[in-house]
Amino acid sequence: MNKDNIAVGLDIGTTKIVVMIGKKNEYGKLEILGVGKSKSLGVHRGVVNNITQTIQSIQQAILEAESDSGYKINDVVVGIAGQHIRSIQHSDYISRPNADEVIDDEDIDALIGQVHKLAMLPGEEIIHVLPQEFKVDGQAEIKEPIGMYGGRLESSFHVVVGQAASIRNLGRCIKSSGLELSGLTLEPLASADAVLSQEEKEAGVALIDIGGGTTDLAIFKDGIIRHTAVIPFGGNVITEDIKEGCSIIEKQAELLKVRFGSAWPGENKDNEIVSIPGLRGREPKEISLKNLSKIIHARVVEIIEQVYAEVKLYGHEDPKKKLIAGIVLTGGGAQLQHIKQLVEYITGMDTRIGYPNEHLAGNSNEELSSPLYATAVGLVMNSIRNNTKSAIPLVEMKKEEAVPVQTPVEEGKVEEEKVIEEPKSESTENRIKKSFFDKYIDKIKEFLDNAE
Repeated sequence: MNKDNIAVGLDIGTTKIVVMIGKKNEYGKLEILGVGKSKSLGVHRGVVNNITQTIQSIQQAILEAESDSGYKINDVVVGIAGQHIRSIQHSDYISRPNADEVIDDEDIDALIGQVHKLAMLPGEEIIHVLPQEFKVDGQAEIKEPIGMYGGRLESSFHVVVGQAASIRNLGRCIKSSGLELSGLTLEPLASADAVLSQEEKEAGVALIDIGGGTTDLAIFKDGIIRHTAVIPFGGNVITEDIKEGCSIIEKQAELLKVRFGSAWPGENKDNEIVSIPGLRGREPKEISLKNLSKIIHARVVEIIEQVYAEVKLYGHEDPKKKLIAGIVLTGGGAQLQHIKQLVEYITGMDTRIGYPNEHLAGNSNEELSSPLYATAVGLVMNSIRNNTKSAIPLVEMKKEEAVPVQTPVEEGKVEEEKVIEEPKSESTENRIKKSFFDKYIDKIKEFLDNAE
């Protein structure tokens, strides 16, 4: 059965869209079967602002992933980010009618359900409700209350909130691309799954995912998520600054940043110069690498200071909340030269670059262990946890399609049977106890169906 558990993650970023198909191998590692990548055209700062272009980009990435893997994709787990995401801390409790019975899943669901009734700002909806520590009859610091006796069950929660319209637009793009939505995950949480170890989460760590349009932050302490934030700046603003500062086109600015960019101007000598071809027969432009680094440095410092302000907001300076494991940088922006040293200099915290290779099978393509793919790898891991069978081999599909051709008389009949049978097997496979999060996805699906 494990072999059939093919998982698919869809990372809709500001600069790129990645579709990743994978499964768990016999050693519990993630084996990547195929990857599709396309330029993201309809997304700005993590939010869809052009439905048609986004659908085209998703379809292009899906076609590439399907031809790369030999699997047909049915549904995906999607990462959600964007400047509309915010998080709040909330505490709630329930009084149990019978304190002589042990606490079970239903009690936890009832408590989480109560949090879902929280009054939100107009147009906002709850995406994640993440329980932190529980209290049973006043006894604090309980991580797993199931199986305990008690009359009053309370917990502190980390609640992630986002704009309902943005989430629905995302759902519309996926449905119009011919896919089903099997799960929604906050992108920094997916990246954290891919690059952080359990020890780091216990000791206290801040994960900074520097993407194209946004920089995502997730803070863990004692193995529990404590704070999340999305900062509306990323690699794109650095490219924009280079474009303006050097008076060159965006394509050249991006190439300059990737190949010669550094976040530490002191590393470049004054006489290091790059020559860029001029437009339409104009003279080539000469750009000093020291000036280039100064432009990048100024913007990276701004991004890191905003992230560090969020780390302070969490309370890092409190000895009890100290992040012993420091900072882990991931995402495309983490590939910028000397960014690790700059982050250490500004924050005074230990820093490392996070690669998703820890969870990947040994025979994986080297390119996939780049920080660029951290979110996509995390989304596939999330899909595996959900036990979704998100893709089927194209060979099987061809066999199925061949059945009606062999019996042309019964063509209509075969088609009819297929329509009836397919959802049956799917619903029995997915007849797992639904969490509130699953119900939330159902709500989005229902909304999309009604909107048609």
